[in-house]
Amino acid sequence: MTSATAETAKTPTRLQIAIGGMQCSFCRQSVERALRQVPGVTSAAVNLAHEEALIGYDGAKATPARISKVLRSLGYSIRDRDKLRAFLQEEEELEEERRRLLVATLLSGVGLTMMASEWLDLPIAGPWLGVAMALGAVLMLLLGRRFLLMAFAALRRGILNQHVLLSFSALGAFAAGLIGLYEPSFPATDFFGAAVLLMTYHTLSSYVAGLVRTRASQAVRKLLELQPATARVVRGGEELDIPVAEIAVGELVRVRPGERIPLDGEVTEGVSAVDESMVTGEPLPVTKAPGAAVIGGSLDTDGLLLMRVTKPAAESFVARVAREVEAAKALKPAILVLVERILLVYVPTVLGIAAAALVGWMIAGAVLGANYEARAIFAALSVLVMGYPCALGMATPLALIRGGGEAARRGILVRSAEAFQTLKDVRAVVFDKTGTLTRGKPKVLGAVPDELLAAAAALERYSRHPLAKAIVEAAQAKGLALAEGSEVEDFRETPGRGLSGTLGGARVLVGSPRFLEEHGIALPAETGPRLPEAATLVGVARDGHLLGLIPLGDEARPDAEAVIRTLAERDVESIMVTGDNRHVAEALAARLGIRRVHAEALPADKAAYIRDLQSTGLRVAMVGDGINDAPALMQADLGVAFDAGTDIAIESADAVVMNHALTAIPDLLTIGGRSYAKTVQNLTIAFAFNGIGIPVAATGLLHPVWAMAAMVMSVSTVLINSFGGELVKGGRT
Repeated sequence: MTSATAETAKTPTRLQIAIGGMQCSFCRQSVERALRQVPGVTSAAVNLAHEEALIGYDGAKATPARISKVLRSLGYSIRDRDKLRAFLQEEEELEEERRRLLVATLLSGVGLTMMASEWLDLPIAGPWLGVAMALGAVLMLLLGRRFLLMAFAALRRGILNQHVLLSFSALGAFAAGLIGLYEPSFPATDFFGAAVLLMTYHTLSSYVAGLVRTRASQAVRKLLELQPATARVVRGGEELDIPVAEIAVGELVRVRPGERIPLDGEVTEGVSAVDESMVTGEPLPVTKAPGAAVIGGSLDTDGLLLMRVTKPAAESFVARVAREVEAAKALKPAILVLVERILLVYVPTVLGIAAAALVGWMIAGAVLGANYEARAIFAALSVLVMGYPCALGMATPLALIRGGGEAARRGILVRSAEAFQTLKDVRAVVFDKTGTLTRGKPKVLGAVPDELLAAAAALERYSRHPLAKAIVEAAQAKGLALAEGSEVEDFRETPGRGLSGTLGGARVLVGSPRFLEEHGIALPAETGPRLPEAATLVGVARDGHLLGLIPLGDEARPDAEAVIRTLAERDVESIMVTGDNRHVAEALAARLGIRRVHAEALPADKAAYIRDLQSTGLRVAMVGDGINDAPALMQADLGVAFDAGTDIAIESADAVVMNHALTAIPDLLTIGGRSYAKTVQNLTIAFAFNGIGIPVAATGLLHPVWAMAAMVMSVSTVLINSFGGELVKGGRT
């Protein structure tokens, strides 16, 4: 091995894997422990909400293939790195889980019928015994085979999880049923029925987990689509369409109006207004002239540019943001829930109590000379059945589903069930400015005279510039004629600066104050009233005389100030983080009552700022709607996006506000608090059933069937507590 190769092998490598089939925190812990046992793996962090693992490993000792093999041996699937194919995989797996559940439910119905005939001592009970054994065998060997294999794989690695507990319970019940074929004191039908019901409950749990977590996560794919597949490279005096991945640093690329800039670079020829809102979040375009830096993925609005590439495709802005989103997605702090505190000891404790009950009654029988074998098996099996964490596992999801329904009625789609667990602890809400606290599009601000607006719009209607569109829309909203009776003659556009033309025999200029000065138009020392939010001024001149200045900017949302005030009353601090310039950001913040402002921030800066807030112990919610917000939305404890925002921001968020109302933010915090309280109630109910039922089961006096009934009752109680009020309301409707 060469020294270079050896050095490469020693370099720590990161592997990000999308994992399918995880159900609950038991799964997260099992996967992390199994991965850390692989030789060469130095770290493993699993995010249950996003079903992803970020793994650090030594390339000389471990390989991606070996790591994937371990995950598959545990019963989990590996998602395709292509996001669209991964989504299709999730849908296929969910459909397969649904079919399994339908079969298991049918078999359970037959099993319950058999047990009922046994209890009622009906004449048909006898013939059911063979059918009961067949049903148990079908579920154990076919539908339940994957759970048994997952349990075996976990046991091999010293991991005790819900699959292990299920396997002991179901296999124990089935074995007791087989004993009952030869020992009349053993109710074989009941034991076989218990095995069937246990497998059905586990199948139901698996389906519900898949249903909650299945979603289309296409953020990175959509982000990378912003980068054109090819670009016009100037080679030997000719323009050639070349794949962006093959374009070298230093090559010249031609970009036409309306096209996206393919790679990061520097303008060498031409002037144009470039829309960089994907970087800064600010909708107003930036004028690019020779020597100016341009960013791959931004939009050339109105000029022809020749640029020199300064970074390869793999290091472009779009590629870097994609990596930021992926890393933040995997490294996002795990949300601790109440159940997590006992998962490490729960299964070993239940198995220990079951073993103690079995051995204890066996010893008692030997000492007392009594036949306690059946009671010993009853006790162990009943403990395992009572200890199965069905209600415990459903306590949190049911409360969150209820909270999700309440949020949906208020126009909020909560995409991460675990998001509810952190809402009650949020003490800082970080707002993006443009498109969040403001409307997100250029608009004429203040009262502008009709003559001034009509003159500007008459020329601007021929331009593709975003500010031109805002001026034309303002004029149309006021019903101005835009000089429809006469055509503009000698129309000229200087990209990024302004327009000129002859209208009704008069020479009209529309553009930046600097553009007017270059044409000899005298501007007053005081440019007139300028609203704090206004980001730019457009001047209008006719026949060498200034008609006036039109202020344009991004208008604050009407509900923004009230929302900031409401959050402050709840002791939640509002913070603004924006890519816009500091003057504009601080002016808006002062108007809305926001004290902390972090301006001129790039996407990585926003995520880093949130990490700094989190390092002080704050639970942080991030509200945004732009591509540049995606890493921050992932990094925050709770990411909230607006439905009218970019697909990338939406896919990176835990919650999406469908009606674009800022009032949804305090509403979401309120719902989260109620959901958490309901979760605590459900967990208390589940622990009460388990805490009382397991000791009773250990006495051997509780028939396994009644243990199963108690388990059903605990689940029903949790269900009623979660949705009882909703069901009553529904009945009255």
